[in-house]
Amino acid sequence: MIVVPDAGRLAGIDPGSVRIGVAISDSDQTVATPLEVVDARDREAAIRNLASILDEWEVVGVVVGDPRNMDGSSGAAAKHAAAFRKRLAATIRVPVVTYDERLTTVSAHRALEAAGLDSRQRAGVVDMVAAQVILQSWMDQKRT
Repeated sequence: MIVVPDAGRLAGIDPGSVRIGVAISDSDQTVATPLEVVDARDREAAIRNLASILDEWEVVGVVVGDPRNMDGSSGAAAKHAAAFRKRLAATIRVPVVTYDERLTTVSAHRALEAAGLDSRQRAGVVDMVAAQVILQSWMDQKRT
């Protein structure tokens, strides 16, 4: 079992094949905030970019979304995310855990739509908001 420290900043990551959403927590691990979107088309460059971001923010742990099918099974996206997670974990020196991210992108789209963003405006930020939902959900579950 991977243990994430109870204090210090965490990062949430929504891994995608085109874009990777990144969110960050406060040092008390109570509030997640969208941070940025990383281009994922060059996977090695994306891993290096993420490692740099995580180092810059001095994160103590990373929560990576695990995109399961609605029935809980692993599809192509989950296999892609697992390979990404393993590569990231081999590159950085902090614990990396997964969180079932079913419906997080849907939640992110709904929140952005409620905020008045049209579909074109949402496209640029939905991944980092999904990362925020993943991280916030993981932190909330950890506290209960």
